Amino acid sequence: MCGRTACTLAPHELSRASHYRDRTGQRRPPRWKDGDSDKYRPSYNKSPQSFSPVLLSNRHFNKDAPVDECVLAAMRWGLVPAWFKENDPNKMQYNTSNCRSESLLEKKSYKDPLLKGQRCVILADGFYEWRRQEKDKQPFFIYFPQSQGGQVPSPQSTQELKSDLELDQGESDLDTSDWTGWRLLTIAGLFDSWTPPCGGETLYTYTVITVDASPNLQSIHDRMPAVLDGEDEVRRWLDFGEVKSLEAIKLLQPKSCLTFHPVSSLVNNSRNNSPECLQPVDPTIKKSTKPTASSKMMMSWLKTASPTKRKSPDEDTSDKGPEEKPAAEKQNKPTGPLQQWLMGTSSSKKPRT
Repeated sequence: MCGRTACTLAPHELSRASHYRDRTGQRRPPRWKDGDSDKYRPSYNKSPQSFSPVLLSNRHFNKDAPVDECVLAAMRWGLVPAWFKENDPNKMQYNTSNCRSESLLEKKSYKDPLLKGQRCVILADGFYEWRRQEKDKQPFFIYFPQSQGGQVPSPQSTQELKSDLELDQGESDLDTSDWTGWRLLTIAGLFDSWTPPCGGETLYTYTVITVDASPNLQSIHDRMPAVLDGEDEVRRWLDFGEVKSLEAIKLLQPKSCLTFHPVSSLVNNSRNNSPECLQPVDPTIKKSTKPTASSKMMMSWLKTASPTKRKSPDEDTSDKGPEEKPAAEKQNKPTGPLQQWLMGTSSSKKPRT
């Protein structure tokens, strides 16, 4: 499964971070497809139906372009087949956000794009997955191991991210030689183009291909995205002129090159979009923390307060987790001692491999 990702780079940074190799071995930064950089919005918590950056051959848009020339495009997550007959793409009655590599040639929705060479690479900082445990699930953030400047985005980077969005792409430096930021995860996918039967703008959508989980991820989930590790694998997946479909499928294998760390359940709600979604936490801290004097006083009050008073909006102590409340509501309410105790504190625990 892959139902949530994060991609926090600004449009011009994506161009620098997603360099690729053409058939001659030359490294090149891709340009954005006309107008698509405006459709993409950086996010710490992307879910299906949102627009994500994908890398693909420019030949799909320009028949005169070399097949090994790549561009960046913003596509909606959740494949809408070209043959879909409804005028509203939201009326799709089945989930196409993921497709199993084993059934690519069995289902028409995926077989048609595959045989047409409509292969793409989804770009992300990483993806989230949940490990089932007793009564709840523990979310993890999974990504490529980082080196040099690659760090999990921090609250301080939020303002930098907003500033980067205001930069004009034409004036930004697209040289990739000095990119020391986050190494993007490159995930194999298929895309399709759909036009409403009644006419209108063409919608480009994609699906994430999944494979069996690698040994180091099996404790979290039995499936994982089909990760492409390295520029050569990315080139071969995208070059549908040189690498035919049946040959490209061989690239879809479990990869043990990823690392991960536990994150807050804040990510459970897709409306929560902040750096805290992917910051490392210690999942045991909530269980091991002892109640403070403040929390004991609050618990004592809860046992004696009247039912009417308990329902006060500012003193809600229901069992609902933070993931069930809108981010705006969470930010506007004051954080009391009990809430702080329940949420625990962040940890600098190192990522696991």
